[in-house]
Amino acid sequence: MQATTNGGAVRGRRRELLGRRKEQRVLDELLRDVRAGRSRALVLRGEAGSGKTALLDCLAGRGSRVHILRTSGVESESEITYSGVQKLCAPLLSHLKRLPEPQRAALNIAFGLSDGAAPDLLVLGMATLGLFAEAALEKPVVCLIDDVQWLDRLSGLILAFVARRLDAESVALVFAAREQDCGDVLRGVPELTVPGLPESDAQALLNSVLVGPVDAHVRHRIVAETRGNPLALLELTRGLSPAELAFGFGGLSPAPLAGRVEEGFRRRIAALPRDTRTVLLAAAIEPVGDTVLLWRALRLLGVDPEAVMPAETDGLIEFGISVRFRHPLVRSAAWRSGTAADLRQVHQALAEVTDPVRDPDRRAWHRAHAAAGADEEVAAELVRMADRARTRGGRSAAAAFLERAAGLTGTPARRGALLLDAAAARAAAGSYAQVPDLLAMAEMAPLPDFERARAERLRAHVTFALEPGRTAGPALLAAADRLRRFDRDAARDTFLTALGAAVYAGRFGGQDLRRAAEAARDVPSGRSFPDLLLAGLVSWVLDGHAAAMPALHSALDAMGAPEDAGLIWLASPVAHEVYRMDLADRMSEQAVCFARATGALSLLPTALVLRADSLLSAGRFADTANLLAEVDAVSQATGGPVQQSARLTLAAYRGHQRSAAPLIDSKLREAAERGDGRLHTLASHAKAVLGNGLGDHQAALNAARDGASHEDLALHGRLLSELVEAAARAGDAVTAAEARDRLAERTAAAGTSWALGAQAVADALAGPPGKAEERYREAVDLFTTETAIEGFRARLLFGEWLRRANRRTEARSHLRAAHDAFTAMGAEAFAERAGRELAATGETGRQHGAGAADTMALTAQESAVARLAAAGESNPGIAAMLFLSPRTVEWHLRKVYLKLGITSRRELAASLHPG
Repeated sequence: MQATTNGGAVRGRRRELLGRRKEQRVLDELLRDVRAGRSRALVLRGEAGSGKTALLDCLAGRGSRVHILRTSGVESESEITYSGVQKLCAPLLSHLKRLPEPQRAALNIAFGLSDGAAPDLLVLGMATLGLFAEAALEKPVVCLIDDVQWLDRLSGLILAFVARRLDAESVALVFAAREQDCGDVLRGVPELTVPGLPESDAQALLNSVLVGPVDAHVRHRIVAETRGNPLALLELTRGLSPAELAFGFGGLSPAPLAGRVEEGFRRRIAALPRDTRTVLLAAAIEPVGDTVLLWRALRLLGVDPEAVMPAETDGLIEFGISVRFRHPLVRSAAWRSGTAADLRQVHQALAEVTDPVRDPDRRAWHRAHAAAGADEEVAAELVRMADRARTRGGRSAAAAFLERAAGLTGTPARRGALLLDAAAARAAAGSYAQVPDLLAMAEMAPLPDFERARAERLRAHVTFALEPGRTAGPALLAAADRLRRFDRDAARDTFLTALGAAVYAGRFGGQDLRRAAEAARDVPSGRSFPDLLLAGLVSWVLDGHAAAMPALHSALDAMGAPEDAGLIWLASPVAHEVYRMDLADRMSEQAVCFARATGALSLLPTALVLRADSLLSAGRFADTANLLAEVDAVSQATGGPVQQSARLTLAAYRGHQRSAAPLIDSKLREAAERGDGRLHTLASHAKAVLGNGLGDHQAALNAARDGASHEDLALHGRLLSELVEAAARAGDAVTAAEARDRLAERTAAAGTSWALGAQAVADALAGPPGKAEERYREAVDLFTTETAIEGFRARLLFGEWLRRANRRTEARSHLRAAHDAFTAMGAEAFAERAGRELAATGETGRQHGAGAADTMALTAQESAVARLAAAGESNPGIAAMLFLSPRTVEWHLRKVYLKLGITSRRELAASLHPG
């Protein structure tokens, strides 16, 4: 057996790795799945030198009958937008023509092949998934992505998105990442930990490289100190003298293992001839591994090709079609070994040989690092590259270009402006942690007052994005106040955000909401939707719900321009506040369609959450769950937090106390920690719904009373309705009557069918007993499909009232309807409550027919695909909506047909909605 340099061994033509039987079995299973038509994603996670790259090499060596694609993150390239995914996809560009036009255009723009508006991340993710799927039609595709922690951010997000959407495309993505080094970008992707070698294998590997007599205690100590890390076993012994090997060496080093291994590589590099060190430095800086480009740069540096031989002989680097370092730590050691002058010289040579037309980004980046001091020409070029990066969707890259440009300009005011632009780009990219330092540096420059106000606004916006509680409100208000002197629209928009922040702070915000409204009241008003929305919200705060009704209705009626969708996070709660569920439903549907059509990633998560709220009100629990799963996918792709109100309410309506109660309690704690009063009220509402569904009306009363103690936008009326029911059923007639009267003040002002229906139920529960039947009948007639769940709750309450009046026959029709509806929805607690009442009339709840049972056997993904197919959507259309590949949609449909016992789309509608 001959040991390889990466801790593996060569046995015949098949590479084996010492101590990696389990890992190799997992990789073999992955290959079998891909060859069989299934897709897989896997993260190999371990410390530097643990053997992740060797496992990727092993997988590549076994990948017969599959197309192997490779890319690797490079630390010096981590700010160049799409560099990782571009390298991975380059061999597949011949398949671009088979993608839908929006996806094809997005990839062309992202890769710099054409100009156009910035492509959205989700569109790029779908395009990358589609490209892999199209290539896999010819031969299964296996993508190997090494050093994920050093991929540029957008490449990491795109590939992680693809990994979560793989299903039936014959595609595998295998990532190698250091422990804890890639944040949450790969959260949810299956992982395989790559630990150190077991002691026997570690000893065998160590024996393969030790020469001469070695003390047994020293062997054991080396294995213990390296914890079986293969690269460390091979490299750390190189620095030990014969005496140290024979008699022992110093105590365990406190330095991190990766640092000691890299230091060993640096010593080996330092011992090489100067020209060889230059070759390694140039190869480390040139991240693509372009051999031709590298040799052109080395010729400019006066380095002969023979200079590479000592490094190749020492096993540090391989030159072939592309350049490959033995290990990423060799690249890192070579890069860090260069002096500042050496780095500038190599960057200058690489800049001169990089094509300014085909690759202007890298050329500008090299020129920037070649500059020894202020260079306005290079700074201007970097600003142009930042603009180019923004048009391609690369906000992180734009920020990096702007930061570097700021360091190269000699004008303090210009430097401040560039740093402020860089901070805005970092915020737009979601890299919020880097914004405060950039703003602090920008504010050290002589910024004009308007730019200082802009900096204040940006700092407050970042705070609000990270913590939508009371923290951001005062800062947003101060920024809005300063901006009103310079830019009315910017001031108005900031006042709106300040009001929104105070709405989220709710009960924890003290007087913040009133202060924000008073400050915004004298902002000059226009007739645009943002102007009317601000005026309506100011009136709601200062004048009260009833007085603000006309202004709020006017604002909602004015909404319609595409750019208005960006304010749906405030507009939708306003629609709920005025009891216009039909409008809230339409707004959320339009917002989702707009976001998907335009690829507006910043809008889509919020639009999906609001759409989920509307579907939940209509009793469409399965669709709600599907949307929430989509929200999770988007949130994981972007890393941005989204408050998912529907998740709490859905858990409450499903009525599983063991799962819902801990979720609600955790959100109550989170709300208190963050000062997020709106989240507290949402959790209180969910707790009240859960209690009323389970028949624990005292618990519902306590939760509803707590939630209704503060008037939260869009939530207060709902809490009052829960409070009326809970108090009436718990025997607290006084509280029920008070809540009914408070609700009447709101519903009378709104006057919509939803408002009148909610009031009719409250009157029936807590009003004059002689009017109860009349009010229940009105309620049943007033609720519409958009408020179906409240309509069936009204029928349940009416059926209970009739049963208690000993009118069993009449009660059965309402209780049966409620029971069947709640059962179909999945509102189990309310269904059981209706079933108990139905049993008390002498009838039991009806069982599902066979068709319904088969439908319930569908997974959430299969159900979503089936519903869209039944509605007439094509496979590509379904794929775009659910962020799947068309091939996966086809696979899901085959499974749906099998489960439902049908053979075509024509039979879907009848199977999904029997009878």
